[in-house]
Amino acid sequence: MDNEIEYRAKIDNLDKGSTKKESYDPFGADVDEVRKYDGLDANFKRRASRMNKVWTGAQDTKSKQLLPLQDITTAYGLFDVVIPPYNLDELAAFYDSSFANHSSINAKVANIVGLGYGFDITETVMDRLEDADTDDQLRRAHRKIERAKKELMDWLESRNDEDTFTHILEKVWTDYEATGNGYMEIGRTVSGEIGYVGHIPATTMRVRRLRDGYVQIVNQKTVFFRNFQDTKSPNNITTDSRPNELIHFKKYTPRNSYYGIPDCLSSSMAIVGDQLASRYNIDYFENKAVPRYIVTLKGARLSAESEEKLFRFMQSGLRGQNHRTLFLPLPADSPDNKVEFKMEPIENGIQDGSFQKYHVSNTNDILMSHQVPISKVGGGQGMSIAAALANDRTFKEQVSRPAQRMLEKVLNKIVKEKTDMFDLKLNELTLTDENTQSQIDERYLKAQVIVPNEVRMRIGLPMRQGGQDPLQLTAQQRAENTTQRSRDTERQNNATDSPNSPTGRNAGGEGRTTQ
Repeated sequence: MDNEIEYRAKIDNLDKGSTKKESYDPFGADVDEVRKYDGLDANFKRRASRMNKVWTGAQDTKSKQLLPLQDITTAYGLFDVVIPPYNLDELAAFYDSSFANHSSINAKVANIVGLGYGFDITETVMDRLEDADTDDQLRRAHRKIERAKKELMDWLESRNDEDTFTHILEKVWTDYEATGNGYMEIGRTVSGEIGYVGHIPATTMRVRRLRDGYVQIVNQKTVFFRNFQDTKSPNNITTDSRPNELIHFKKYTPRNSYYGIPDCLSSSMAIVGDQLASRYNIDYFENKAVPRYIVTLKGARLSAESEEKLFRFMQSGLRGQNHRTLFLPLPADSPDNKVEFKMEPIENGIQDGSFQKYHVSNTNDILMSHQVPISKVGGGQGMSIAAALANDRTFKEQVSRPAQRMLEKVLNKIVKEKTDMFDLKLNELTLTDENTQSQIDERYLKAQVIVPNEVRMRIGLPMRQGGQDPLQLTAQQRAENTTQRSRDTERQNNATDSPNSPTGRNAGGEGRTTQ
């Protein structure tokens, strides 16, 4: 019964969590308490007092009507911020308490933003490079581009003294996947240039109803934030005349236009159920770590001291200790009566963990809600390489890359304030090894699709003299290349399970994969 109550409480706490007593929400505090928070503007406090007097009458007579939660009686109404559709603290707690949810989120963060980033030249710069008349002009242009790229990288990394830009993105995206909302803070210098880029925990933020900013409350201190690149919206809440700006990343839901919801919400019952199943097994080891016994005594009666000693031994003496000895003084046998004492185990077999199938089902449900293959979280024993590669390819095309495109569009607004020469590009999950990539580069070079300097720039090497010219093959090299290409094609057609194949090697016993 207690487990059922705990289960329902965890699920119910997700709905409109700001009203639940189990999870304290500073935005749900009474107006009189909120007025004591630090950082509030004096005029705002006076307005709050006048608003609170609306519901009073003569001689301190007050209205007894039931007011909606969004009313002025709480900080939600006072700051005119919107209540999240689900309890953000409970959603964030799922990240720490569920290993499947934790691993899925970490896998998405690592593959979306954790692989680093780079800069690609824009189409405008590419058109200028194509207009270069000589190789010397082209080399100078490339050197200028490389210097500008390094300066941009240094500028972006210097916007935060504590965290790298990649680490900031990891924090923001962890919040985004755990709660459905991620916030990036942008601070500006006196001249208006971006001087700070950082992360703000999503559980402390609320969105203004008019979408003209955000409010944060931590330890009874209030901060107001504007929208990114909004320098005109007034700050009527706090005393800060130059509030910082926020970029709000939210995972779309048709149920709410102010906040997002995480993927794990659809598997919340599986997360809570898995926690309770694990708790059941822990309780077994804490309270039933040894088999249960039936104690029988025949032909004698134990003294009160012996009964107490036996009771204490069964309650605590057996638990967590090996080879314990129990000594009980028993009366001697009489000619007409024989004293017998027995302890018979009820469960003397090997005790397996309970809910194994239920646990596997819950794990699969959580991974499915995130669209993360089990091979990405360290599972998938016995899975073939071909199946793992196919899952990686699907994960990249359906989950990782679409999220990167959305994130790149927003981050490039920051880059464009510094320069319009580059577009920020998040590094993608690589599905080809270096050997395969070198073969691809070789084919493109021989077919004059690319030039040597393009390959050198991709692998981080400086350009060299003559590297902008297409690779020229002699007649003999062209003939050998044609012959080698024919042999490679024939060999590839005859190969069934080559480990270098893009589809990988089949598991033992599976035979040839039919197309």
